[in-house]
Amino acid sequence: MQLHDIWFAVIAVLWTGYFFLEGFDFGVGVLTRLLARDRGERRVLINTIGPVWDGNEVWLLTAAGSTFAAFPDWYATLFSGFYLPLLVILVCLIVRGVAFEYRAKRSETRWQDRWEKALFVTSLLPAFLWGVVFANVVRGVPIDGDKNYAGGLADLFGPYALLGGLVTLGLFTFHGAVFTALKTSGDIRPRARRLAGYLGTGTAVAAVGFLAWTQLHSGDGRSLAAAAGAVLALLGAVACNAVAREGRAFALSGVTVAAVVAALFLALFPDVMPSSLDPRWSLTAGNAASTPYTLKIMTWCAALATPVVLLYQGWTYWVFRKRIGTQHIAGDH
Repeated sequence: MQLHDIWFAVIAVLWTGYFFLEGFDFGVGVLTRLLARDRGERRVLINTIGPVWDGNEVWLLTAAGSTFAAFPDWYATLFSGFYLPLLVILVCLIVRGVAFEYRAKRSETRWQDRWEKALFVTSLLPAFLWGVVFANVVRGVPIDGDKNYAGGLADLFGPYALLGGLVTLGLFTFHGAVFTALKTSGDIRPRARRLAGYLGTGTAVAAVGFLAWTQLHSGDGRSLAAAAGAVLALLGAVACNAVAREGRAFALSGVTVAAVVAALFLALFPDVMPSSLDPRWSLTAGNAASTPYTLKIMTWCAALATPVVLLYQGWTYWVFRKRIGTQHIAGDH
């Protein structure tokens, strides 16, 4: 196995980590309007992810930075062709971060309500658009012989891409509902489990259709195994949630996210961006990669930095592991 193949796998792992972690906090953001009944409950939901959301986004920065360094042609074609969807995601992430920090700066109801609505919208849109982006990457987009995107905005929103967006939105919201049941106490906890049951069932139907479509288009035996694992893990998460085994349900929903990402990357490899115009113009892990020397330096840097990142992020989750409820929110006893 060559270094560019190893870095393809590393980038797949980085995106898996990002979607596992940011997935549930996108879901919690969506649930601030779907689940919470009043401001006190919205504060509980926000506080479940308040200590960790910014650490979760480190995985996005690392995944994007690694793509830029290891596969510059992939990065250039992806970010130029998907400019508008990625710009919307970037703006949402900026506004979402501001909403977390500014919501409590003033006590006026209107001020807080506006930031809470902003948090909902900026959680929902990225959760949907990431699915659209990755569905297009796997299925293929118009790339010409100069490795440039040759399509328009409408080419990015076909039926397959829209279904991919609905799957990630549903999966992340289910992931967030299970996380909410795991992290909260009081009346909100059983309601989160109940909503998670509905979300998981609906998402399972959409995910089966999306993964089957992916398999028929570009899958192989490896991607089929990952897709089957994703469906089984999702069904297991729904079953564990139904009997209030919240820790197992959250673990299995995380396995579902990881298996879906694995299925997409396995269906994609050895391409990194297939061309729908001519397969000869596709970007592959080989022709889009940096020099071996660059990849070697990156490998040493990753080997040194990754354990540190995992340790401090794991410590953060351990410190903030306890459940919270409305009784812990000042002024909402």
